[in-house]
Amino acid sequence: MLFSLLILAAGVILLVLAGDIFVKGAVGLAENLGISPLIIGLTVVAFGTSAPELFTSIQAALSGAPGLAVGNVVGSNIANILLVLGLPAIIYPIVSDGKGLRRNLVAMLVSTVIFMWMLTGGIITRIEGAVLFAGLCAFIAWQARDAVNGKAPADHDFHEEIGEAPHDRKRISTYLIAGVIGLPVAAQLTVAGAVRIAESFGVSDAVIGLTIVAIGTSLPELATSLAAALKRHSTVALGNIVGSNIFNIACIMGLTALITPIAVDPRIVSIDMWVMLAAACVLALLGFLRIASGKLMGSAMLAGFAGYIATVF
Repeated sequence: MLFSLLILAAGVILLVLAGDIFVKGAVGLAENLGISPLIIGLTVVAFGTSAPELFTSIQAALSGAPGLAVGNVVGSNIANILLVLGLPAIIYPIVSDGKGLRRNLVAMLVSTVIFMWMLTGGIITRIEGAVLFAGLCAFIAWQARDAVNGKAPADHDFHEEIGEAPHDRKRISTYLIAGVIGLPVAAQLTVAGAVRIAESFGVSDAVIGLTIVAIGTSLPELATSLAAALKRHSTVALGNIVGSNIFNIACIMGLTALITPIAVDPRIVSIDMWVMLAAACVLALLGFLRIASGKLMGSAMLAGFAGYIATVF
């Protein structure tokens, strides 16, 4: 049991580290090639920051642990709102006043509902995966068009999210190689440790995906949101969460299902996806009504997340 925990912990830590250096290397390469910051932010950074969840879900699906793949996405979306938003809100009120935020909230709700409908079928097919990924491409195109037309922020400094990227060719190559090697290795460790722990506790792999793995792969978003709260950049924190939830569904689940159809654990259909929807609705309500999430709301979110985790086990 202890060995399995160590494997899982090592996998999650390596996922975070490998994902971070991979994103920085990719951004450095894109900047050296003269790609605009808008395109880098919408594609390279967005895809790169989702790499830990993506590799974990693909590895889980290919390893015969589909519950872990789906649980990772559903659990991450729940954690992103209740934990990743709740904790920073205690530090500094999160105000939903960002330009274009309401449109992104609508996109998040629509993708959540479509994803739930797919989950009720008991299996996410390759066709459904293609639909999700096509929706992601449409969302990125929509964001790019609005930014060019001045309807959405085009000047967001994504370096606030990822830190400074390298521009030396050797460092870029090192970062990219380390990320490409580290991510699949980390995913294998994470999945292997999670499956062993699930077997030890006599629970499904979906339970481990919904909790330990979901929280672990949400750590980068938590770190970004905490840093934004400390700098009093609440719009960055909120936009990061909304974008992450959209990408978790459309990119991670879409690409994973394209590679191999994914069976859905009955527990996710009966309980967890509804918790995901409820959390998304709370976030949308805060956004549309422009309600500041302060200490009281943040504490309520954290309490709700702790209560949810307790029910999973």
